[in-house]
Amino acid sequence: MTETASRQAVIQDHAAFLAGTHTFQADIELLADSALIGTVLETVMLATNMRFAAVARVTADRWVACRTVDEVNFGLRSGDEIEIGSTFCQTVRDTSEMVIFNDTATDEVYAGHPIAAKFGIVSYASIPIHRSDGTFFGTLCAIDTEPRDVKHPRAVAMLEMFADMIGQSLETEERLEASEDMVAHEREMSRIQEEFVAVLGHDLRNPVAALGAGLRMLRKEPLTDKAQRLLPMMQSSLHRMNDLIDNIMLHAKARLAGGIRIAAESDAPLTEAMTQIVEEVRAASGDREITLDLRIDHPVSLDSARIAQAVSNLLSNAVRHATPATPIHVRGHADAGTVEITVTNTGPEVPDALRDTLFRPFRRGEHAAGDGLGLGLYIASSIVIAHGGRIDFACAHGETTFSLTVPSSQPAVALSH
Repeated sequence: MTETASRQAVIQDHAAFLAGTHTFQADIELLADSALIGTVLETVMLATNMRFAAVARVTADRWVACRTVDEVNFGLRSGDEIEIGSTFCQTVRDTSEMVIFNDTATDEVYAGHPIAAKFGIVSYASIPIHRSDGTFFGTLCAIDTEPRDVKHPRAVAMLEMFADMIGQSLETEERLEASEDMVAHEREMSRIQEEFVAVLGHDLRNPVAALGAGLRMLRKEPLTDKAQRLLPMMQSSLHRMNDLIDNIMLHAKARLAGGIRIAAESDAPLTEAMTQIVEEVRAASGDREITLDLRIDHPVSLDSARIAQAVSNLLSNAVRHATPATPIHVRGHADAGTVEITVTNTGPEVPDALRDTLFRPFRRGEHAAGDGLGLGLYIASSIVIAHGGRIDFACAHGETTFSLTVPSSQPAVALSH
């Protein structure tokens, strides 16, 4: 292939840019939709009376229009390429000096120049554009087929200022694009992690269920004194594992699906669900006294399983933070419009520094007993919000009380974001 044919083979145009296949696609995109570049080119034309202005990407062997404003009908649009030898910009790139003239008929250097004659150029300005690190990017061009006073000192100063501004904006846009790419990558990684966590939580359910079944069978067998001491500890650990798995899976599903979904039931068995949860926590908490006082005397419409999970998280939180050998009280009542449930424990107050972030995910108190992910209160809050309710806490006289209040009548499906 001859040198001429080789050069023609890489010539690209506006269609390649629209198709997203242009060699300089990223560079063109940085400028083609930039409001700043559009304003700069319009200002250049207004201030110089030139009827064509462009920012071009220029390399040793390529000249590509990135952004143009064309009132002369040269026919150049973003992505269109001119053979580099047919431009003055090669000289600008090689020397880092501007090429500028008012009229080819009278200019001492460019009078009768073949490039000007080929394209009918009469007045011309090409200013080098450098990035902040000094590397050459391309040129800011202004062209007309009639004489213009583009060499006026004010016009030259303006063109140089705009070229510097474009060079600085390139770095800003590139940094912004890199940041956006990084954010997109982080979001994708987060999605993959959440999917992994959801799958992991699902896969852990079977062995944990098997352990639970095994412990229930052991309780029916004759046990040594040591085994009788170990069994409650194992049950406590198993209960904690179930809590962790439930919270992890609900958090992952909420993130992947856009929120926590609840499915309300008419005449929901809330009393039964609450009683079962309290019994489970009692069994897992050894000698801890947990009282239950429920006064739900008329039908309620809500997701009893989810409300029970929220209460379980509040109760587990109370067990971890309560002063040893002090009772924990669970109370619930329903009136004509709402259901209110409270969990109260004796112990240290919630630290001031933690109060504003208490219901955010992965927040734990510095002195929380046991292992945890800091999801319990967040999940409880999310479940309550999905019911259109609220969750609060209060510390007074050495007691901490968490309360959740939800409407007693819910739509069939609700979603918390």
